[in-house]
Amino acid sequence: MTNHPHASPDAADALAALAAAPAAELEKHLLEVCSSPAWAAAVAATRPWSDRHALLTANLTAMAGLSTADLGDAMAGHARIGKPKPGDATSEREQAGIHGVDSALLDELHEANAAYEAKFGHVFLICATGRTAATMLDALRERFPNDAATEAEIVRGELRKINDIRLNRILDETPS
Repeated sequence: MTNHPHASPDAADALAALAAAPAAELEKHLLEVCSSPAWAAAVAATRPWSDRHALLTANLTAMAGLSTADLGDAMAGHARIGKPKPGDATSEREQAGIHGVDSALLDELHEANAAYEAKFGHVFLICATGRTAATMLDALRERFPNDAATEAEIVRGELRKINDIRLNRILDETPS
């Protein structure tokens, strides 16, 4: 198994259980990671995974193969930056950097989000884990001048990072 800095002793068991899950159960888990049915199907088609690296490589390959519509499906599962989905632990955890932020900064983030959405037709997507509201706003402003094709490829990369984090979390969670 590939070393992972936060790997639990049960990560190999979690990987084996995920790989052995019935198709409907695996699809449910994968769609919780990424809301693109095409991505979930592509990752599922690569099982069984020999190790964590093989699963993360399946994510990379699946992300690379997504069409524009599939990317839209994947983005649809994400909350706006600065507005985690109420009651969604994943959304709240991933956007922890906005908690306790000055309301003026949040207002700027909401305004920048609105401008981005008007220009690109979708939410601003960034791997928010470990980022502050200010760094997310800076990234949004930095990416705003991009053309649609450039931005789509950046979004693809950000989704891959988010999926990697979520897949690693599945493998590293201690069973209840």
